[in-house]
Amino acid sequence: MPQRKIIHVDCDCFYAAVEMRDDPSLREVPLAVGGEGGRGVVTTCNYRARAFGVRSAMPGGEARRLCPGLVTVPPDMARYRAVSQQVMAILRELTDLVEPLSLDEAFLDVSEVTDHQGSATLMARYLRQRVREEVGITISAGVAPNKFLAKIASDWEKPDGLFVIRPQDVDGFVAELPVEKLFGVGQVTAGKLHGLGVATCGDLQAIGADVLMDRFGKQGYRLHEMAFGRDERPVVVSRIAKSLSVERTFSQDLPDKIACETVMASLVADLNLRLGRKARNKPIHKLFIKIRYSDFSTHTLERVREQVQQPTMEDFHPLLDELVTDTERPVRLLGLGVRFRNDDSPVTQLRLFE
Repeated sequence: MPQRKIIHVDCDCFYAAVEMRDDPSLREVPLAVGGEGGRGVVTTCNYRARAFGVRSAMPGGEARRLCPGLVTVPPDMARYRAVSQQVMAILRELTDLVEPLSLDEAFLDVSEVTDHQGSATLMARYLRQRVREEVGITISAGVAPNKFLAKIASDWEKPDGLFVIRPQDVDGFVAELPVEKLFGVGQVTAGKLHGLGVATCGDLQAIGADVLMDRFGKQGYRLHEMAFGRDERPVVVSRIAKSLSVERTFSQDLPDKIACETVMASLVADLNLRLGRKARNKPIHKLFIKIRYSDFSTHTLERVREQVQQPTMEDFHPLLDELVTDTERPVRLLGLGVRFRNDDSPVTQLRLFE
């Protein structure tokens, strides 16, 4: 069985980050989203506010006592959802195996992705750069062999961080990991573990699974597995696949339209490979093409092509001709894709042990 490669991405102080992006004057002050008025609760806050001890879910009055200069703004969920959709669309360009946990975080299974030399670390760097440049906020990412470790890794060097736990590093990493870092271990459970002389996962490994299950019930088995860095949960995809695409960012800009035509053949081949692997029998409704120029302006064009079953160069050429009118303009990124007819019911992969 091939080694799994999981990325967990987490937007840094997401709601506050969107507010600071849209109003640069808020970047220099301690900021909380929510928490205004007598009974309001802080939804999230920026890192300047966190330095004063302000935290999510804290009553606004307590937050203002800790930080008298705190600036509060009301939440704008419609705006945050729109930004979240931008981020998730960038993630799904890399792989269909994306499991959003909320508006601001998601797991990706990139085990079979061959882009970026097949390196999950390079993929995470690429995603972080894309979100920074195109969305205007920062994300932290964790790379690991499973979901549990990837989520811990994404928090390791926040904000705007990337942390990688390689398979050969797992044993050494978890041995030193404080039990407070484990999912589901709050103050009460941590206190019980400390009472058993357990401070790290290394200490936890020395206690048998039977003892832990006797003391903590079902959670005891999860604690035992996490202590050894084990987690077999799959990335769960529950959305309808509406499209499938491939794209390539060039280390040196393509100089003109003719150069774009020379690389289209390999992109079409990659697209058909992915179609054969992920969407063999899904009916194609549209073809689309995407171009990002050297100045980072991005343009897309799509056309209905329902008679196409396996796209060829000749199918995409008319779209390229229609989209690229300035034939001498340097191109940074070129992408091709298909959109499916939306007449299928969603297929949901069920979670194990949850």
